[in-house]
Amino acid sequence: MKIAKGLMPFLLIILAVICLTGCSHVDKTDVQAVITNELDLLKNLDSDTTQKYVSYKELFPDATKEIKLSNEVKEVFSLFFQNFDYEILSVNVDNDKKEATASLRLSTIDAASLAKDYGEASLKNAILKAADSEEQATEKNTDSMEERYLLLDQLLSNNNYATVERECTVELCNKGSNDAKDEWEIIRSHSLENNLVGGLMTYLSDNNLLSPEETLTVYLNTLKTMNTEQMGNYLGIESLFNTSDTDKNSIATALVELFHSTFDFNISSCDEESYNAVIQTKITTFDSNAILTAYQNELDTYLSSADAVIDGSVKRYEKSMQLLLSKIKSNTATVQTAAVFHLTNDGVSWKLQDSNAAIGNAIFGTLSSTPVSEEANDTADSSEQN
Repeated sequence: MKIAKGLMPFLLIILAVICLTGCSHVDKTDVQAVITNELDLLKNLDSDTTQKYVSYKELFPDATKEIKLSNEVKEVFSLFFQNFDYEILSVNVDNDKKEATASLRLSTIDAASLAKDYGEASLKNAILKAADSEEQATEKNTDSMEERYLLLDQLLSNNNYATVERECTVELCNKGSNDAKDEWEIIRSHSLENNLVGGLMTYLSDNNLLSPEETLTVYLNTLKTMNTEQMGNYLGIESLFNTSDTDKNSIATALVELFHSTFDFNISSCDEESYNAVIQTKITTFDSNAILTAYQNELDTYLSSADAVIDGSVKRYEKSMQLLLSKIKSNTATVQTAAVFHLTNDGVSWKLQDSNAAIGNAIFGTLSSTPVSEEANDTADSSEQN
């Protein structure tokens, strides 16, 4: 059958288009296959693939103490990707440049919520670590990679985080030679790693991850979990809290118990300017003045009695401590006081400034040191000599 000369160019064009379309389709299929093979391994919690795309060092690049890839770290990534999924939306191939891009829709853990929980838990741990030290209490985030991952492990194990969707672009390159089979390979990058973990890297590096108000809330709520020794160390109330005197220890313990049962706070306002913030609060705690007034009245009555003269200085001291302890335990009065807190952002996170003095004065007021002194004994001794 003869083909008209005029039709020949047209048929050649159609044939060329069909060939190009076929090649393009094959290339897209190859790219899709590479992406599917790799990301399916993430879905199947393959540890080697996880570490290939998300290095455990990348989440905490500022950590100075590195660790070997322990089972605990591997478990963190398994928990993180347990609900991971993806959908390939489109693929574009540039054969001339041997490049390809794919648009994906990722289903990942709600990394924003996880990062905020991590920020709060990390700050709480730093505060408690400072409170456990008898040296000057200073909150310092741990520089241990292992401790950070153990904290992530606790959060992922104990909390149920929602799944969120985000779209991203994956870049690929063809490593094959012109006369060899195509060898498409996903180009690993910080952006891809960050997208695969739902933006967690970006969230963790945000110096405003916790707002000034949220930061102060962590500080004040952490106080509620401190025991007597921790509170004494953290607030620097050495005269009452850090002592070998059994009676003073009893009073300090009673004060902490009273604090735990009465303490509350309300943030009134926050004025933030550049790297500084001033927060106005209302602190509710036990009424130290009411305790001291009741104690002083009963003490005066005792010191003016014949029993005080007969008891002698040692027993008078013991009696004074017993009276104070009794008034603390029986106290039901609370008081609300205004307290101002100053925070600064050091480029890493918000930090509470002069926290010890501000918090100690707001909570304990005039009871930051024991009111029992030798003056009472001296007064009674003078009466005895007269």
